[in-house]
Amino acid sequence: MSNKVIHAIYNDDDILMDAVKKTRAAHHHIEEVFTPFPVHGLDKAMGLAPTRIAICSFIYGLCGLSFGTWMMNYIMIQDWPQDIGGKPSFSYIENMPSFVPIMFEETVFFAAHLMVITFYMRSRLWPFKEAENPDVRTTDDHFLMEIAVNDNEKELVSFFENTGAVEVKVIEKH
Repeated sequence: MSNKVIHAIYNDDDILMDAVKKTRAAHHHIEEVFTPFPVHGLDKAMGLAPTRIAICSFIYGLCGLSFGTWMMNYIMIQDWPQDIGGKPSFSYIENMPSFVPIMFEETVFFAAHLMVITFYMRSRLWPFKEAENPDVRTTDDHFLMEIAVNDNEKELVSFFENTGAVEVKVIEKH
């Protein structure tokens, strides 16, 4: 089975956006787009689903808030109650205003650290992983669109040359 893809290289983000829209309108499957910087609106133009990462962040924050609440209750009320500034530790509710900064910090700590781990796992960015960048120019000043080929190689090459691509290559992908 052939795993051919076309690499259409552009030198302007506006031309790339137009080419992505034309490609989607022609019902060709875009495998990936490589850019040297984030291009606003590219995800919508490619038809990508909205991210659910904010939901994960909220859940991680709730875990941190729960952990911070449990930790302060256990440490300051149950395990080792202290009389700080003349305020005895009778119950968590009475002392909760003084625990708010710690609960906030636990919320931020859990959300931030677990989001980094989630991002790396979701992006498959493992330690010592080799870069998957197909063309080094995409890290500097060029944009690359990778499109799957399904026995319509010549048609696709002429299509992408007409979209403003400065270079169109057919690559055998491993």
